[in-house]
Amino acid sequence: MSYYQTTLTLPAHSRGVHIITPMIEDALDKLISPSSKAGLIHLFLQHTSASLAINENADPDVRLDTEDWLNKIAPADQPEYRHTLEGSDDLPAHFKSMMFGVSLTVPLIDGRLGLGMWQGIYLCEHRDVGGQRKLVITVNT
Repeated sequence: MSYYQTTLTLPAHSRGVHIITPMIEDALDKLISPSSKAGLIHLFLQHTSASLAINENADPDVRLDTEDWLNKIAPADQPEYRHTLEGSDDLPAHFKSMMFGVSLTVPLIDGRLGLGMWQGIYLCEHRDVGGQRKLVITVNT
């Protein structure tokens, strides 16, 4: 077995759900050899106020509806929140990150991400302004 690893710096995004599949595919093209046919790709986001998800990549309404739903589940500006030093959006961002999680494992199939036809990988940015995010990509072949 061989392991390959890189850290991808994702650009800053505003709050919302953003497809990052093409960035991951580009990083994989540079990371593994074309002869790597099968394995596992592990993605780990090194942050506590953003998360990763796999969902439909075709209709942008899915991303908008997801963001709306998350904001109903964990709204900002709640007087009962104690953790407010970093802004009223910070604690809800932590809640959302815990719900979705910061890691994904995807199969490597024929040297590519083994996603389904309508699947894409999302960066879910839960802060109003999140800044750059670090994504560790580890491939086991």
